[in-house]
Amino acid sequence: MPPFLIVALGALGAAALVKKLAQESRRVNAELDEARRDEVAARSPAAKLKRDPDTGEYRPQDR
Repeated sequence: MPPFLIVALGALGAAALVKKLAQESRRVNAELDEARRDEVAARSPAAKLKRDPDTGEYRPQDR
């Protein structure tokens, strides 16, 4: 087999491998992001905010 075909097949295989690794990396990161969001949502319930009429800033509502 001519050397240029071996190099071409190697380059094609390397490109396919890089594409597959990038796809897998995106999939794993999406799962981790979702788990992180769920963890944060479970740890801290949404605080109700009330607008301070003097400053116009929103502050946590007193319970």
